[in-house]
Amino acid sequence: MTISDAIPNNWMIGTPHGELSMPPLWLSPESAIDFTIGPESTPVEAMKQAAAMVGMTLPTCLSEVPDPEAVCETVKAVLTELVDVTARHRASLDLVGKVKFDGAHVTVSVGDMNCLLPAPSEEPGLYLVHRHADEVGQYAGDLGGRVTWAAIRVLQ
Repeated sequence: MTISDAIPNNWMIGTPHGELSMPPLWLSPESAIDFTIGPESTPVEAMKQAAAMVGMTLPTCLSEVPDPEAVCETVKAVLTELVDVTARHRASLDLVGKVKFDGAHVTVSVGDMNCLLPAPSEEPGLYLVHRHADEVGQYAGDLGGRVTWAAIRVLQ
């Protein structure tokens, strides 16, 4: 599900006082948040945009897990590191990402990189990714590069 799929364009709800407001966003296990960040965004801007989007939607998805705030902060930290590395090594114009919750893990995927994932000694932010994720990997993406993913355990 993308954010645009979750809320149809111009769908507004009337309040008892006659104002219009956006409907709440309902996410459930096995939901995903997809995003695309264009080439005009610097790596720092891309990190902020991705973290803001996930920060608005992921807490709802994790409301039933123990300590959802801590899980959200961990996911945002992993996401921003993967966005940073990918934005500096883009294989295509757009940076694409997905955050998926399956009930036990949150998997963060960001692509497309023009190279294999560097070692943490070359990209120190990847130490954080490896510390928080159960697994980290890459696969060939649809846009000609490599998609990096990290799975973060939600339930112990």
